[in-house]
Amino acid sequence: MRVIDENGGQLGVMNTRDALRLAENQNLDLVEISPNAEPPVCKIMDFGKYRYEESIKAKSARKNQSRQQVKEIKFHPGVEENDLQVKLRQIRKFISEGDKVKLTLQYRGRENAHKEIGMEVIQRILADLADVVVVEQAPKHLGRLLGALLAPKPQRSGAKKPAPAAEAAPPPKPRESGEPGASSILADALDAAKKE
Repeated sequence: MRVIDENGGQLGVMNTRDALRLAENQNLDLVEISPNAEPPVCKIMDFGKYRYEESIKAKSARKNQSRQQVKEIKFHPGVEENDLQVKLRQIRKFISEGDKVKLTLQYRGRENAHKEIGMEVIQRILADLADVVVVEQAPKHLGRLLGALLAPKPQRSGAKKPAPAAEAAPPPKPRESGEPGASSILADALDAAKKE
C-alpha cells in the first residue's frame, strides 16, 4: 500500500505490517483513504482527532444553515379592509424574513354557499403581493377551507437594489436687508470685547 505521513508527505509503497509498525511508533492510527486505488492509499493520522474536527465542521455547517419555516395566516371571507391590510403586512414581514406563508380561508355556516367570495379575497391578496411572492400552491378548496401556499420570490444575484437618491441640503435662506450677516455679528462681538 502507498503510505502518507501525518503532514501529507509521501512515504512510498510498503507492506501493511511495516505501515502499521510505523504508525504505532508514532502513537497514531493507519487509516485507509482510497481503497480502490492501485495500490490502496493509507494515511498515518490521529483518527479520534480527525473525527472530532469533522463533527465540529458539521455542527457549524448546521448552525449556519438557514431554516425556512411555513407561517400560517387564517381569515374568513367577510374579512374587513383594515384586518386584511394588517394580514397583508404580516405576510410581507414573513416573506421578507425568508419564510413561506400558508393562506387559510375558512368558511363558516352560510359562507359555504358562496365560495366565490373567498376565492375573490384570495385572488386580491395574491394580486397585492405579486411583487414579493411566488404562488407555490395555487388556491384550492379542501372542504370548508380554501388554501394557498406562497414563497418568497427568488432574488437574482446580479440585481442590485437601487441606491436611494441623496437628498440635497436646502439652500441657505436669503438674508433680508435689515438682518445682520455673520460678519457683522462677529464684528459687533469683537467691539464689545474691546470696550470691556
